[in-house]
Amino acid sequence: MIEETQFNTLADATLARLETALDSCGADLDYELGAGGVLEIEFPNKSKIIVNRHTAAREIWVAAKSGGFHFRPEGELWIGTRSGEELFSALSRVISEQSGEEVVLA
Repeated sequence: MIEETQFNTLADATLARLETALDSCGADLDYELGAGGVLEIEFPNKSKIIVNRHTAAREIWVAAKSGGFHFRPEGELWIGTRSGEELFSALSRVISEQSGEEVVLA
């Protein structure tokens, strides 16, 4: 397991990259990165997706209407612990499902 400081640095960089991807995705949504590494994505229908770092488990967790997902760092990627899906691919899918419009996060 990676050290806490290394994990937090990696997770924070990933959340910052996610903010940049959300800026350019073209979807109608609001988001805010709060203290402690919690990113809230809100849709016009007031539903939300929560993305947060979970330091104790060394994972990034995603809570969406379609379920909860956990991602662990593997090299340069974050991979789903159950599905094997990459974080940005999974977020593109759940944001598309929840917003009703095609969203691709790069």
